[in-house]
Amino acid sequence: MPRDSLDDSEEPALQEVLDALDDPDCRAILEALDEPMTTKEIADRCGIALSSTYRKVERLADASMLDERVEVRADGHHTTTYAVDIEAVLIALNETREFELTIERPSRTADERLARLWSEVREGT
Repeated sequence: MPRDSLDDSEEPALQEVLDALDDPDCRAILEALDEPMTTKEIADRCGIALSSTYRKVERLADASMLDERVEVRADGHHTTTYAVDIEAVLIALNETREFELTIERPSRTADERLARLWSEVREGT
């Protein structure tokens, strides 16, 4: 499930996060995303085949590690970019001996919140 469809208090499944972090290409993508990029830009920067990059980006989005942004261009078409949406991933064993997952997220500016809301509206239409 892409990050945009998750409530801010909802966390992805622990296994989704572990699988994404276990994937060297996914880690390379997280390390390379110093600014929002399209899938093609990510593929070029990371040296990963475009078809594989689409799958890796989806895996990271499902693990709630990427924020998907839709930018409307002047010609009416849109471009989807991705940005890292985590600051830290914390995994702890609680008192009942169950693993707990917490993802610390960057704070969002008003412009980022508005862009995210617009992206959600565009996807819903």
